[in-house]
Amino acid sequence: MRVLPRLLPRRWRPELHVPARGLLEARVPWARDRALDHVVERERHLVPFLLTKDALLSATPPPHAVSLHSLPSTIPFPFRPLRFLQLYPSAFALSPHPIAVSPTPRLAALHADEAQLLDSTRPDAADRLLRLLMLAPARALPLHLVARLRLDLGLAPDFPRSLLPNYPDYFALSRDGALLELVCYRKDLAVSALQSYAQRTGGYKVGDAVSFPLSFPRGFELDKNVRKWLDDWQRMPYISPYEDGSHLTPRSDITEKRTVAVLHEVLSLTVGKKMEKEVLVKLGEALRLPPGFRKVVARHPGIFYLSHKLRTQTVVLRESFRRHMLVDKHPMMGIRYQFLHLMHMGKEEAAKGKGKGKRREPIITSDEFAPTDNELIEEQFGAEGKNDEDEDEDEEEYKDDDEDDDMEAGVASGDDDSDDDEDFGDIDHAAKG
Repeated sequence: MRVLPRLLPRRWRPELHVPARGLLEARVPWARDRALDHVVERERHLVPFLLTKDALLSATPPPHAVSLHSLPSTIPFPFRPLRFLQLYPSAFALSPHPIAVSPTPRLAALHADEAQLLDSTRPDAADRLLRLLMLAPARALPLHLVARLRLDLGLAPDFPRSLLPNYPDYFALSRDGALLELVCYRKDLAVSALQSYAQRTGGYKVGDAVSFPLSFPRGFELDKNVRKWLDDWQRMPYISPYEDGSHLTPRSDITEKRTVAVLHEVLSLTVGKKMEKEVLVKLGEALRLPPGFRKVVARHPGIFYLSHKLRTQTVVLRESFRRHMLVDKHPMMGIRYQFLHLMHMGKEEAAKGKGKGKRREPIITSDEFAPTDNELIEEQFGAEGKNDEDEDEDEEEYKDDDEDDDMEAGVASGDDDSDDDEDFGDIDHAAKG
């Protein structure tokens, strides 16, 4: 028998009707934060890299090689798939006639480590996914939206088969399979990250004012009127994102504070403490946030940072970072840094093979590359300004490809067949040699 979710008691939800004023109409300047821009920029190409890796290795048993044109069309390659794969020879082995791609031993070994980590962190992933469903007024979310959030939530590629059936008390699919539904509302999990922090530091009760941690880039200053509004806004009671907010006055300061609380909690549930704005907007609509919630991120630059790197907008939760480093690193981020390291190794090796005379960072050999090197790898990819040279070279080398592709849609250009066959001539010649 399915247990229907229950909202928190009405007496816990204070009736607050505050008229809209101040910051709702004010313009807050955007200021660049180089450290948080680097948080986003260092993961250039990581999503298509991971999705390609999963396409090659998630099958049971995994195939030895996959035809280039058999790769899923949903992989958001930034330019032609073949040229993308050529960037990472340490991960993807290419063969001619017909053009095919297979994982290298190093990629396969790291994928096995990731699979083991996904298995060991499955209870944590289930709890975070349950919390996300608990934020939804309908206690359900479209399954395709959850699938799009898979990497943000640290879920396995086959989570509908490997995760959901193992938690029948948590999750159920709708009859048509389009919705992921909540089965049981767990009150013990209905505590936001901000409430949990306030409880640890002492003295918090439901309905008390809880201030969001604020930080601004160096040199950033708020107008004194906006600062006064913000101070008053921070002193307002905190309405938990897990509580019903339908009784709150629309377009009021207290409604905006709850909207910020929901977005704050959503980002706290991700393993990387950030999310593309486009995806966050779609999720906000599914969570039935009030009209105008898209502007909330820009109005609160001390809580969220909006990065414009990688030809998209990414919302970063400021308090989760000390400069470019995560304060509390989820284990999944440790394995992601190792994938980034593997990508970097391949580009170094490819550049060395081309005989480029530029001074490069030392290449770590396969013997030195081990799962225990997480902190070393994180430092390497967290150091501001490192590895940007290589990424800029990619953009310059494939500038024409970038201009031809639809970057916003994330789909490779339609003339891949003919161009890939021509580009593969270098590999074919090398194989003959």
